[in-house]
Amino acid sequence: MGHREQLLEGAKKCLLERGYARTTARDIVAASGTNLASIGYHFGSKDALLTQAMVEAIGEWGDEVAHALTIAHQQDPASRFEAMIAGLIRSFESQPNLWKASFEISMHAERDSALKEQLAQATDLGREGLAQIFLDTEDIDVTTKRTVGAILSAIIPGVYNQWLVDPAGAPSAKDFAAGLRHIAAVIKAG
Repeated sequence: MGHREQLLEGAKKCLLERGYARTTARDIVAASGTNLASIGYHFGSKDALLTQAMVEAIGEWGDEVAHALTIAHQQDPASRFEAMIAGLIRSFESQPNLWKASFEISMHAERDSALKEQLAQATDLGREGLAQIFLDTEDIDVTTKRTVGAILSAIIPGVYNQWLVDPAGAPSAKDFAAGLRHIAAVIKAG
């Protein structure tokens, strides 16, 4: 493994252990067994390295989340939604530091256009994937992918925030599904 790969692995480790804002270049060097000059040579800056490490970590994590969200075919939509939320909650429990780091890095994107662009691309892919999982098909028009994926993507931070603040008292997947059923009924009746 070359210095570039060592730096990425060290940066991923630091993101999980220290978070985005508290990770220094020296932390990454210590975790990777490389040197400070390697960061500049391979990535240009510590922030660029951390951004790339986060994108890669989210990609790896995305595969895990997709697996956790895999739901049985032929379930009704409400059951699929409940299964997705249950999978997310399991992911919060199994990867708490990665969830924290992903939310933290989102806050930094406003001040970093390159980071913002990379996260926007990842978010777009995430919306598409969520729509495909929930609708149980890959044959979906672009508008449906975008709108259904947008709603599902908007729900995730709220579920996470409630779980983060009060894991024992946070609503369960059943509670979220029941709430969504009520909202859908009100919209349909209105």
